[in-house]
Amino acid sequence: MFYAVGDIRMLPALLAAIIVNFLFGKAQFAEKSKSLLFFILAIDAGMLVEFKILGQFVNSSLLPIGISFYIFKMISYQMDVYSGKIDKDARFIDVATYFSMFPQIVSGPIMRYEKFLENPMLDESAGRDKSIFAHIEDGLRYFVIGLAMKVLIADHLSMLWHDIGTIGYESISTPLAWLGAYAYTLELYFDFWGYSLMAGGIGVMIGFPFIVNFDHPYGSFSVSEFYRRWHATLGSWFRDYIYFPLGGSRKGSARTVFNLLVVWLITGFWHGITPNFILWGIVLFVIIVCEKYLVFKVLPEKLGKVIGKINVLVLIPLTWVIFAITDFDMLAMYFSRLFPFFGQGIAVNDNDFFKNIGVYWMVLLPGLVLLIPKVFEFWENRRGHVVFNIIWILLFWFCIYSISGAAGNPFMYFRF
Repeated sequence: MFYAVGDIRMLPALLAAIIVNFLFGKAQFAEKSKSLLFFILAIDAGMLVEFKILGQFVNSSLLPIGISFYIFKMISYQMDVYSGKIDKDARFIDVATYFSMFPQIVSGPIMRYEKFLENPMLDESAGRDKSIFAHIEDGLRYFVIGLAMKVLIADHLSMLWHDIGTIGYESISTPLAWLGAYAYTLELYFDFWGYSLMAGGIGVMIGFPFIVNFDHPYGSFSVSEFYRRWHATLGSWFRDYIYFPLGGSRKGSARTVFNLLVVWLITGFWHGITPNFILWGIVLFVIIVCEKYLVFKVLPEKLGKVIGKINVLVLIPLTWVIFAITDFDMLAMYFSRLFPFFGQGIAVNDNDFFKNIGVYWMVLLPGLVLLIPKVFEFWENRRGHVVFNIIWILLFWFCIYSISGAAGNPFMYFRF
């Protein structure tokens, strides 16, 4: 019902995928077969690729909501059944519920089936560590902080990024171009971290363990570490179901580099089939390989950490610019403003940076503060305190007030 409200035309595709994957999984429980595994993986991957192409080249409305996330769940389920990680024959109601869990179906996180089975509410004999009301209360705390990140930080930063596009990339000053890169970086981070906290919070409300999808990635000391902590469930999915089956790093340096290239090309394609996403994946592949075989292998450890930190705080925001701008001409223009010695352009207003800082500092400042891991950890360790409960009640209603007076601003990862 939840899925049908958002995309009733594509509900049959979801239902068909659920039934087909359940039947193939059932056959795998009966007798492990590599040919059956390859066949269902080809069906799932083919379905995803076909709808991606239709959505890109025919009509964007033909891309079903959440298809990337529920297809990835289905692929992981099939591979885990085949490998024996799921050793108990599953009921249809459990498998169908896992594939179509409403908090996760539109934008993840990508929960594994074994995590799904950890919910004591699914098995009365398992016992419960706390009451249903305690689950709801704890989940609401995560939900409210995620809602605030989305509504009060990400949505307001999106206005700054939109304003820069309205001005025209050729007309902005270099300081504003850099401010825009960091504003988009923070917008994407708090939009998706906020969504993940909301989805995880709803999961906690109905008895599931909290899924950590973002583990303070900007506290990382390398780009590879960054992507282990950014959208962690997607990163671990690529690691376990693509990188490791290809051989990981066990077959020599050349094969490791090839495996990383495959993973990052697929990652780029997963986000979109426009050239900027492929370029984004290739750029990250190059940075990670350079870190792995040059920065951390040749340089002293302390110097390597300094360079890795610079990569996270400087190169990652630049890669998000590639991620955000689909038109190559516009992308080149933006980089010519970031690095004006590579291109030409005249800022309409040299003071545009200070003007926008004056408008958006109240959003940028808390965004930057929340990048510090200890700040969020301080709240998480004290989230049950009565003072914080009062703050979250007030924060929740402030978010509702903000939503009521604003235009709808969908989560950014809906389009993927």
